[in-house]
Amino acid sequence: MEIIKNIVAIHQPAYLPWLGYFDKIFRSDVFIFLDTVQFEKNSFTNRNKIKTPTGALWLTIPVKIRNHTNKLLKEIEIDSTQKWVEKHLKSIHANYKKAKRFNILFPKIENLYKVKQYDYLSDLCFDQLIFWLSELNCNKKLLRSSTLNTNGHKSDLLINLCKTLHATKYVSGTLGKNYLELNKFKEENIEVEFQEYEHPVYEQLWGTFLPNMSIIDFLMNTVNLKNGDGYEKNINYSSTP
Repeated sequence: MEIIKNIVAIHQPAYLPWLGYFDKIFRSDVFIFLDTVQFEKNSFTNRNKIKTPTGALWLTIPVKIRNHTNKLLKEIEIDSTQKWVEKHLKSIHANYKKAKRFNILFPKIENLYKVKQYDYLSDLCFDQLIFWLSELNCNKKLLRSSTLNTNGHKSDLLINLCKTLHATKYVSGTLGKNYLELNKFKEENIEVEFQEYEHPVYEQLWGTFLPNMSIIDFLMNTVNLKNGDGYEKNINYSSTP
C-alpha cells in the first residue's frame, strides 16, 4: 500500500520575506503561518532589507510594543500614527525605478499597500505573502495557526500542528538543529527535514551582489522566470547572472 506523504512547513509572519522563506514554502504541501507565538523585537517579522546604491536598507513597520511580551503575533498592532507606507513606497520607487521589471511590478506593489489600511501586523504580512506567492505562480496551501485548534510550546506546538494536518514530514530551518526535540517527532512518526538553503545569484542593480534581500529585490530584477515547477529552481539553485 502506498503511503501518502503530507509535508508541512511552519514559520512566523515575515514582512517582505527573503528567498529562503519561499524556499521553505516550495518544499512543503502545506505552509502554516505561525501567528500564535510571541513577537520578537529586532526580528524579520516587521522588517526586511532592500538594496540601494550604498548597500542594504532596512524597511521597518512600526508596531505598538507596549506589553508585547504578553501578546501573540496575531495581536500585535501597527502604529498607524507614523507615515511608514509612504516612506516604504518612496524607498522602493527610488531604488528600483531602473530595475527591469519595475514598470510591471511597482504599480502592483503600490496598490498592495494602498488598497487597505491594516490594524494588525500579521494580517498585513499574510495578505502580502499571498501576493508574493501569486507573483511566483505558487499555489501551495496556506493556513494560519490561529485558525487551528492547537496548543503547546516549542517542539510540542510544532508537532501538534503537524498532527492536526496528518503530516508525515516537517520542514525545519537549519537552526532547528539547535532546539528541536527530534525524539518527539520520531515518536509521532514525523520525519524532520532540515532546510539546507543555497542562495541563488541573480542580476541586481548597484554593483556587487548582496544576498538575503527582500523578495522585492528578486522579483524586480529577475525577468526570465521559468513557468511551473521552474519557479522553485530560480529560488533554490545557485546560478550566475
